[in-house]
Formats: sequence, C-alpha cells, structure tokens
Amino acid sequence: MAAKAAAKKGTAPKGNAEDYLRMYRQMVRIRAFEDNANQLYLSAKMPGLTHMYSGQEAVAVGICEALTDDDKITSTHRGHGHCVAKGADFKAMFCELLGKEEGYCRGKGGSMHIADQSHGNLGANAIVGGSMGIATGAALSAQLRGTDEVTVCFFGDGATAQGLWYEVMNMAALWKLPVIYACENNGYSEYTKTEEIAAGSLTARAEAFGIEAHKVDGQDVLAVNELTQKLVARARKGEGPFFIELDTYRYHGHHVGDINREYYRAKDEESEWKSTRDPILNFGKWLTEQGVVSEDDLVAINDEIRADAEAAVAYAEAARYPDASEVDMHVYVDSPELDAALSKQSA
Repeated sequence: MAAKAAAKKGTAPKGNAEDYLRMYRQMVRIRAFEDNANQLYLSAKMPGLTHMYSGQEAVAVGICEALTDDDKITSTHRGHGHCVAKGADFKAMFCELLGKEEGYCRGKGGSMHIADQSHGNLGANAIVGGSMGIATGAALSAQLRGTDEVTVCFFGDGATAQGLWYEVMNMAALWKLPVIYACENNGYSEYTKTEEIAAGSLTARAEAFGIEAHKVDGQDVLAVNELTQKLVARARKGEGPFFIELDTYRYHGHHVGDINREYYRAKDEESEWKSTRDPILNFGKWLTEQGVVSEDDLVAINDEIRADAEAAVAYAEAARYPDASEVDMHVYVDSPELDAALSKQSA
C-alpha cells in the first residue's frame, strides 16, 4: 500500500495532502455530529433512539472518499457516519433527527431512515441487513443501464446471520454485479461478542460464493481508502462483486440508552481502543509527523467543525415542524402511469 509505505518511510506524498486533510475533516465531522446527537438524546430533545458511530469513522470515510456522487451506498441503523461521509449537510441531518420539515425526509424518517439521493445515499435502514437487497438491486440497475456506477452495502457483523445476505451474494456473484459488501465488524452483535454468534470466518462465507474477499484494519483510513479505490476501479470494469471485512470498534453502547456496558464488555477494553486505536487521533498524529499540518492546524480544524455542528443544532432546534397536512405526503407514489398500468392489469 503506497500510503502505508510512505508512512513507514517517514515521508508523505505532497500531492495527496489535500486528500488527507479532507479525510481528516470528514472523520472529525462524523465525531462532532455524533457528540451532538448524543447530547440531544440525553437532554430529551430528540425523539426515539439512535445508534452512535463514534470510533468507526475511518470505515465510512475511507470507503466514501473512493466514491463519486453517482455511486450509491446503503446504510444501517448505525448510519450517521455513512451519511456524513457521503456528503450530507449538518443542518438537514439534525433537522431530520428532530423531526423538522427541513430534514432530508422532512422529519419523517429520523435517525434510522435518513436518505440523501443527491449524494447517492439510498438510505439508512432500521432492519438489520435490510439494505442488502436494496444495494444489490442498485448494482443490478447500474449494470442494466450500462453505467459505471458502483454500490457499497454497509452492514455490521451481526447482519451476517441474515439469510438475505447469502441470497444476494449468490445473485451478485452469478451476474458479476458492481457491488461491494462492506462488513463493519465492531466486535459485538448488540450485546454479544461476534465470536459467540458467528461461526468460522466471515471472509470465507463470501469466498464460498466465489466472491473475492479482503480483511483490513478499519481504524486505518488510508488502508481502507486504498483498498476501496482498487476495488471500486475493478468493479467499474465488471470485475465485481467484492467483500471487505473491516475490523473496527464502537465507543458507545449498542444504542444511546445502553450506558451500563460492563455486563458484556470491560471498561479497560474501551479505554485501550480509545487511547491506542482511535482513527482520528492516530491519523492526526501521522499528518503532523509527515509535515502535512501542524498540531495548531488540527486544533483549528477541530474547533471549526465543532462550532459548525453546534450552530447546526441550534438551527434545527429553531426550525419548523412539518404541517399536519403532510401526514400522508410521501407515503404513496403519485404516478398516473403506474395507476394506468395497474388499472389495465386488473381489467
């Protein structure tokens, strides 16, 4: 890996400085969003539960930085990071969390159903593994339309127990679809260790379908990005599908209400990941060691992004709720063509 090799040699390709800084900023943006979302829940301002992405930022950013707006992603119940990494706006996201009309789904989707079509985000999904069919369908659509679009399907290790995954992998392998299945293995399926719910190797499961599988350090944004760039380029040429297992870690509980985690994981474990394997701290340290930025520059970036997030929260809190007349808006498709076709079929 070129970027990794450069880091070991103590030099950084100067031409990549802008890319590196963008990846750093995107990871900080995700962390800032999650910190504020957590506070909104704790202060009883946000309806419903949400699932924090803090700690897994290098996965979303490393992958999404290898994609274009035309490329598609599908997300999960732990999906804020994917949304931000694919280009979502703070104000529209916080408005969605608070049920305001300026949210991405006019406040009707909330934390687990944010979709941002303008950036190719087909949506988060509250059902574990629920987006696997959507992602595979999007890849099939791209193939049938003759475009070079690639779809990335994000899901957690717990979702590998869903039968849908095996059905869609079989289809994707048979038809050589331009889809990348990205498994974020954060070590836990809700409250149970992955090793206690997943027998054998996750990569071997994909390989059983003839799908090329990779395993990468999900805390290393450069390693994730380099691998994804290679696989996306190959998928555009019809060499897909692919599977990636990304080893990562979530700093919070399964959801915001899961605050007493000692019964299923040790505090020492959390502390070690935060102190030694934090993707933002480690990448920031590398950037300063390579002379890309100074420590003061990083502090300024962090302060700027935190201020942006706080301003977006204030904006969302003051924003309007949807009017009651919208209760059935976007529930059904208003399509005269579809109505005519259904009428003809029933006749």
